[in-house]
Amino acid sequence: MGRRGRGYDRNVTRIIAGAAKGHSLAVPKSGTRPTSDRVREAMFSSLESLLDLGGAAVLDLYAGSGALAFEALSRGASSAVLVEQSKSAANVLRANAELLARVTREQGRRAVASRVAQNSVDSFLRTTPGQLFELAFVDPPYELGEAELTGALEALVPHLAPEAVVVVERGSRSPAPTVPEPFELLRRKSYGETIVFSYEVSPVDEPGAEKSQA
Repeated sequence: MGRRGRGYDRNVTRIIAGAAKGHSLAVPKSGTRPTSDRVREAMFSSLESLLDLGGAAVLDLYAGSGALAFEALSRGASSAVLVEQSKSAANVLRANAELLARVTREQGRRAVASRVAQNSVDSFLRTTPGQLFELAFVDPPYELGEAELTGALEALVPHLAPEAVVVVERGSRSPAPTVPEPFELLRRKSYGETIVFSYEVSPVDEPGAEKSQA
């Protein structure tokens, strides 16, 4: 970590709590917008009242530095898949994953399992079968179009375990996400220029109509 020319800088954001508390995460030099420490701390305080992170499988879409997934792993989640299209950002994710694995090994804990998928979110969701996730983070660039975000949320549904929690982060000037029928809004929190929507996902027999949660 920290070498120039690899597309990332050091010491920009840190893991807030858990096994890797205080450790720095590399952040891509450009093209990503890491969730601030203040927002992340508030987000996880809220999350831990909704979901037992212990043993949870986590999916991080538009992962950037992976700060959300790695925070969850530090706090007890068992595995994470991080999806990021940018090659340079994917390199950052792999460096951060190696750091977290090393930290947990040094503490004598079971190594956390994380996998970086260098792919577009749409392609990953529509072509990758298998694992179901108890927690999903959806933190796209604020400029992502609403139709594209809606499509990603629809494609996400088959990858979610019953009663999974989905956290969507948007800018304060963005409209509320349009979500598939299984999504039930649990909380909507504003943190300055950031709004965090937390949903619980219930299983349905048939695809439902879309709805908007304001």
